[in-house]
This record gives sequence, structure tokens and C-alpha cells, in this order.
Amino acid sequence: MSEEEKKNNHQITPATAYLNRDLSWIEFNRRVLAEAQDPENPLLERARFLAIVSSNLDEFISVRVAGIQDQIRAGYSKMDFTGYTPSGLYKRLIKRVTKIVADQYRTFKEISRLLYKEGIVFVNYEDLTHAQKLAAEQYYRDIIYPVLTPMAVDQSRPFPLVHSLFIYLAVVLRKNNHEEEPYFAILQIPASLPRCIPLPHRSNSKKRQFVFIEDVIRQHIQTLFSGYEPVAVNEFRLTRNSDLTIDEEGAEDLLEEIEKELRKRRRGVPARLEVQKGIHPYALEQLQAEFEIDEFVFEIEGPLDLGFLRNFAGSLKGFSYLNYPPIEPVYPAEFDENEDFFEVLRERDVVVYHPYESFDAMTDFIIQASEDDQVMAIKMTLYRVSGNSPLISALANAAESGKQVTVVVELKARFDEERNIAWARKLEQSGCHVVYGLVGLKTHAKITLIVRQEGTELRRYVHVGTGNYNDNTAKAYTDLSLFTSHNQIGLDASELFNQMTGYSANYHWNSFIVAPTNMSLSLQKLMQREAEHATAGRPARIIAKMNSLSNQQVIDDLYSAAQAGVNIDLIVRGVCCLRPGIAELSERITVRSIVDRFLEHSRIYYFENGGKPEVYLSSADWMTRNLTRRIELMCPVLDGNIRKQIIKILELSLKDNVKSSFLQFNGNYERPDDKKAPFRSQFAAMDVKRWKGSRASLSNPKHS
Repeated sequence: MSEEEKKNNHQITPATAYLNRDLSWIEFNRRVLAEAQDPENPLLERARFLAIVSSNLDEFISVRVAGIQDQIRAGYSKMDFTGYTPSGLYKRLIKRVTKIVADQYRTFKEISRLLYKEGIVFVNYEDLTHAQKLAAEQYYRDIIYPVLTPMAVDQSRPFPLVHSLFIYLAVVLRKNNHEEEPYFAILQIPASLPRCIPLPHRSNSKKRQFVFIEDVIRQHIQTLFSGYEPVAVNEFRLTRNSDLTIDEEGAEDLLEEIEKELRKRRRGVPARLEVQKGIHPYALEQLQAEFEIDEFVFEIEGPLDLGFLRNFAGSLKGFSYLNYPPIEPVYPAEFDENEDFFEVLRERDVVVYHPYESFDAMTDFIIQASEDDQVMAIKMTLYRVSGNSPLISALANAAESGKQVTVVVELKARFDEERNIAWARKLEQSGCHVVYGLVGLKTHAKITLIVRQEGTELRRYVHVGTGNYNDNTAKAYTDLSLFTSHNQIGLDASELFNQMTGYSANYHWNSFIVAPTNMSLSLQKLMQREAEHATAGRPARIIAKMNSLSNQQVIDDLYSAAQAGVNIDLIVRGVCCLRPGIAELSERITVRSIVDRFLEHSRIYYFENGGKPEVYLSSADWMTRNLTRRIELMCPVLDGNIRKQIIKILELSLKDNVKSSFLQFNGNYERPDDKKAPFRSQFAAMDVKRWKGSRASLSNPKHS
């Protein structure tokens, strides 16, 4: 940094010491888009990344943007700690979202062109051969037409409910006598049918051709409106506010209250309208009037909702060379050597790194516990589980066999509420004690406690994870699982469940750091301790790996530690409100984001502690919601060998110069201009022996 830059930075105001959370999120989604644009990635993987960009935007708009719109409607004008009012932020979000959507569809055109070269073709209906049109017509008649429901809009038939994130057709019609006032109707595209319909091969062609279902319906729209002349048929898609507002204290039954709110979600306030480019003016007028939306309207040149690319890419056969080579997670060697989990854990702790090591170890751990006559109790938190989770069956079997099974199910896990309600009911029917957590708090900690009778004593076995108990996401997310029978951790695990299920307070934690009880204060003390070590000339360093960093107090504590001389490396995949590179404030802080094949999801916190390193695994990001409105857990890694393995994992991330992007002072991210040999941390982690079988140590380099 030049002296002039340092001088300018030193004049920084409190508001500009921070980056805005929502603008930072846009930058994160841009990094995902960069993976879709990267020619080094396999082509169908690029298509999947483009689908993720689309689904990310859907959630962002239905929750974050919708919340800002609510604030504006309510007249809220207070400035947040990053210096933005809701209205000022909203204007910037419109510009940023508009730009990323334009880049998204330019990328789609590029990927479509490359798919065409590989023989995968999206065909316009008018370009079909006669034989293909006959096949499409038969598919429409036999499969599509029976499930279509045209819905007219007139004086006797009010505008029907339009569901969030579904694709519809807006149909403008005239009577055959050409009356001046047009007629208007809408039609929902059936989500239960494939978005892309495969077509018969052309003669002498090996290309795989597909036509969009909305194009087929458009071409046959006359079959739904006989006696009327279709003037225009255009796609549109609505995004509604999908956040739930739950009165937990006033609810007699939380499950029923959430079910009621889920029904309300269908009628959430409109937040965004996407329409086909060139939509008929009358149709756009009708839609905007009905949804009362004028600013967040996007004209899309291309198919609405590119999220379809995820399933489309997965459905293609014979194109494996356009995907990443499949990996087969290895079963953890510590357990593979001995099928008795309890015997292994009495001897040593075990860490498992997903997806490189199999989640089957967790499933087998619970299954063994459910079948073990000496196991007295199983206690577990569930936040997001898969659609057909083997864990649910194992817990149910344990309860039916007479074991005491307690499950803390988080019903408020956003967009998984309905699934979790179904699991809760199934578990209750099996005899499990199901608890919905504490009023006003989401249960986000990932922990399992197994109590086993061994001779005259009870021994506790604990699993703590950084990710959800979900066998599907464990194949796509990087997460860590710690298995231990350490007595201090077992005692704390019992107390944590007691606090979640009963009345318990004023407990002195042996090793756990728990939110909202003591996590904020503990983090502050840990950072202050590093500052004291640095001031005294002892080794001082912080490495923190997480999904998001947005809590002002944590950021201020990091700034204070850096000012005291602590070198700080932050590995933050998504949102980061800390601004690096401020003279005499954050010069010692680097922030990098890794976006690659697997979603970086593990939370790891490392404190040098004067040469006696401490490492924690956690469910919590450093966000206000995690520290104040959720039950979260930081668990220390007490086993020295396991601590070295996790340090090695951090080393891999810090060496990545292929998929890392570094946060700049201005809020942008840049790839390193690194002359070293390419190093891709996720590819390196696939070699499990690389981090599990060798000693690891962290150097403490000076920051430039």
C-alpha cells in the first residue's frame, strides 16, 4: 500500500470501516458465477454453478431483499452500522442484481453454445422437423394437456393465487370479432414435468435435442382457449417474501403455528417479478397492477429460472466427460479397522472430513448405538436432514426397542420446515421424545450424545459436527465430524441437552462455548488473549474459517487484535463485513474466499495462544443471528493428534491459489497473482493421507 493510500485510509469514517452484508452477498454470488464462467471447469459443472447462482438469488430476494422492502414500507430509515439506510441500500441492490442477472444470462448463452458443440442442443419450436413436431404434439396431448389449468381473469373471476418461484404463462386474448379490450388469463407450467423435453433424433444426427415445455405449451395454447385468438403468450415468474413471522411465546403449539405460517408463505408480499423480454404491454400492466410491484421487475432474455440446469445436467447420459470425475468417499480408517465404535473411542478421538471421508461412519455410529443393549439413551439435534434419512429410522428403532431417545428438532430451519415437521411426527409416533427447542432461539448446534452402561459406570460418547446430519449434503459440503468420549465434553453435552429440553441455568461449562450463553464474550476474551500475547512478544495468530462474518462486535475485536500485532487469516466463503487493508487498523488481516467443486461449510477457529494452539470446531458463523438468536456450539479439539490434522486442513486452505479470491479494501475480490505452482485445496484434501497421516504445523509469516 502506498503512503498516499495509507493517508487516505487513515481518514476513514466509522461507517466505512465495514462492508455491507447484502452487497457482500452479491459479491459472493458473483464468485459462484465466476465458476460458471471458468473454462477450466467441466462444462456440465459450469451449468450446475449457473443453476446455483439462480437458486441463490431466489433465496436472497425472497428473504433479504423482501425484508428491506418491508422496512421501506414501514418507513424505517435508520442507518445500519455499515452506513446504509434501507432505501439507499435498496437502490444499490437493484443495480447490483440487475447487473449480475445480465451477466448470468450472457453466461447461459455461452454455455448453451458450448453444449451445442458437444451435441446437447436447446431447440426453438419453429426449428423442429416435421417428425419432431409430431412427437412434441403427441407429448403435449398425452402428458401435458391433462394437467394444465387455464385461469381467466375478469369481473367474475378474480386474479388467482400465483405461487412463488413457479413459472407461468401470461396469455393475452381477443374474441374473434376483435373487440378493443383484450382478455387476460394465466397458466401455470407444471413443475411435476421435465422442463426440457427430449426430442427424437434427426436423421443422420447424433445430437441430443431438447425443447422447453413452455415453448410446447405456447405453440398449442389455442387448445385451451377455443373461440379466442391468442395475441401474446409470455412467461413470468413471481418471487414472494418467504420469511416466516412466528409468535413463539403466544403459540400454544409451535408445530401448528409453523404450519399456519407456511400456509401464509404462499401469499407472501411480492418481492420480484421476472418476465420474458418483449412481454406484451397489456400483460405486463396486468401483472404489475396485481402484484403492486414496479421497481424489482426484470425482463429476461432467455428461459426463466436457470435453476433447471441442475437437474438437466444430472439427467444427461453418456456425457460423463463433461462432469468432474466421481469421487468415492473413503470410510474412516480408524473405524474401518474395528467395527466397534465404542471400543475405538475409548482409546482415542476421531475426526472425519466430509465429503472426502464417508458420512456412513455417522450413520453406522447411530445404528450401532440403536442396536447395542448397553446403550441407555441417545440424544440428538436435527436441523436439516435428507428426504430419506437413515438416521431417522435408526432413532425410531432405538426408541421402539426401549431406549430413551430425545431429539431436538428445529422446525424453523428455513425452507425445510415442512420436512422437519414430517420427521418430528414420525419420531414421536416411534416413541421418541421430540423437543422443538427454546422459545425465540433456533437450535443450530450439531451434536449427538450416547449414554452407555459399561460395568458399574455410565460412559458418554459424543459427536460434534460443523454441518447438518444430512447424508446428501455430506457428499457436496466440506464439513468436519468429531467423535469423542472425553469426559469433560460428555459432561457438557449432557448439560447442553438439559438446557434445551428442560430448565437448567448457571452452569459452568468445562470445555464448550455456547451461544447465546457465553459465545460472544468467549470470542472477545480469546481475541484479547491473542492481543496480549502479541504485545508481550509471544506467538499470536488467529485463523478463522467460516461461512459468513457480519457481527460488528466480532469485527471490532478482530480490528483490536490486529492493531495489537496479531496476524489474522480469515477464510470466509460468503458474506464478510470486515474491510481489510485499512492503515493502522486491518493491515494484518487477510480475507480469502474459496469457491470450488464442494461447498466450503466447515467452521474452524484457531488461536495460537502463545505457542500452545487451541482449535475449535463450531456450528456457528460469526453473525449476529448465530451469537444471539441461536443455540450454537464451539467445541475444543482436546486430542493433540486430531488438532494437528485440523491444522493441516487449515494449511491446505491457506495454500490454495487456484480457487481462492482475496477481499480488497473496496469490497471486490481478486484472484491471487501467484507465480507459485497451482495448488487447489479441495483436490489436495482428496488425498486423505496428506492431512490425516502426517504431522502438521502452521508457520507464522509476516503480513505485507
